[in-house]
Amino acid sequence: MDELIFFDVMRQGLWVSVVISMPILAVALATGLIVGLFQALTSIQEMTLTFVPKLGAILAVFWISMSFMTNTLVSFFNSRILPLIAGG
Repeated sequence: MDELIFFDVMRQGLWVSVVISMPILAVALATGLIVGLFQALTSIQEMTLTFVPKLGAILAVFWISMSFMTNTLVSFFNSRILPLIAGG
């Protein structure tokens, strides 16, 4: 395998990982900001108040976007990894 092909596949794999993780990270960021604003407005400094809503939002988005993540990974594997394994 040529170095250029290896680095191109690695770059595309990293991009796929960014695309797959973006919905979860965006929801975690938004939930953290909303809970942080709520804590600042009410002066409640409870650690579980930030953890539980964020975990619930992440689980909900993961459950909703699971098919998107699976389809993206399978598409990347079929279009880039399998041809390299088969020698194409």
